[in-house]
Amino acid sequence: METPGNLFVVAAPSGAGKSSLVKALLELDSHLTVSISHTTRAPRGQERDGREYWFISEPDFRQMAAHDDFFEWAEVHGNLYGTSRPAVTQRLAAGIDVILEIDYQGALQIKQLFEHAVLIFILPPGWDELRQRLTRRGEDPPEVIAQRMVNAQLEVAQARHFDFVIINGLFETALFDLKTVVHSQRLRYAAQKRNKSQVFAALNLI
Repeated sequence: METPGNLFVVAAPSGAGKSSLVKALLELDSHLTVSISHTTRAPRGQERDGREYWFISEPDFRQMAAHDDFFEWAEVHGNLYGTSRPAVTQRLAAGIDVILEIDYQGALQIKQLFEHAVLIFILPPGWDELRQRLTRRGEDPPEVIAQRMVNAQLEVAQARHFDFVIINGLFETALFDLKTVVHSQRLRYAAQKRNKSQVFAALNLI
């Protein structure tokens, strides 16, 4: 699938800071848009339908999956998450860069379908720090945190399949690194050729 827009996929274990980094990046980069995922889990804290996620029932989710409405979907921590196919492909075809916040399963699915997708994995600086972050945010009881730490072992092991790895020890440094990855991808020969095809044609590069 060749499109003028770039597709960035960010994955991380719960508590590594993925959502905070993507939110901060979107505030800095007006040429980047986020695709809001669908999920069957309940909203947390101040989350609102259509802002953080589209919250839907499991039967509705499975019906969408059966109709091939998802670019990718997976079960994560006992809940279903999926990325709308039209929401992504229409923007990319229009030359808009899209960033997805999804789990590693969905990221690897997308790489199979979309060869020039850029996969970015966010790592915590260590296991103790990850546990402290999960505890500090105060959203989950101890047993859920324990399960997230177990899941994180598997998730972190998938980082080797990604194109870029960012360690989120100091937030400002990790944000700079993420911004650098996005900007660098836009300047790659293949990406420029897709996005600036008229210039390349005028210079006899196509």
